[in-house]
Amino acid sequence: MRQPNCLIVGLRRSELFALQWKDVDFEAKQIHINRSIVQNVIGVCKTESSQKPVPAHEDLINALREWRRRTPYQSAQNWMFASRVNQGRWPYLAQEIMRRQIRPVARKLGIAKRIGWHTFRHTYSTLLRSTGAELKIMQELLRHSTIRVTLDTYTQAVTAEKRNAQDAVVALLFPPKMEEKPDAA
Repeated sequence: MRQPNCLIVGLRRSELFALQWKDVDFEAKQIHINRSIVQNVIGVCKTESSQKPVPAHEDLINALREWRRRTPYQSAQNWMFASRVNQGRWPYLAQEIMRRQIRPVARKLGIAKRIGWHTFRHTYSTLLRSTGAELKIMQELLRHSTIRVTLDTYTQAVTAEKRNAQDAVVALLFPPKMEEKPDAA
């Protein structure tokens, strides 16, 4: 099984850590976004569009089933990522996971660029675009209120795509010359 993570659903940090088990529809393979949490303050989602459910790949559903089986906090009301330090009363602190887990691994992998939770959303958007996903699909998967936010803020062109686009323009401006055929006398 592949190892899924927050990258494959494009959730905001505040949404990811606000998930409770009741938010996952294992049969329909969807995750419902109902709240956000920042520094242990539970609030509403960023926008109305943010509250739309996101599809969950089969690998993610299987990983979540396995996590639920292993965690001591399995009831529908429990936080999906409940902190053992807080006896499950609160989810893990996102910044602590970033500082203690993700950034050290990134450094070991030679990633020098500063990364944060939003890096995963930007990467998700860019990867969606590189697959040829329609703009409206990208907007809805990221749950943005407008396509403009998706494209202007989140999506970067992939180098291979830029090169292919540039090659196509060059081919239009300077079409390859047809080889001249000798006269058939």
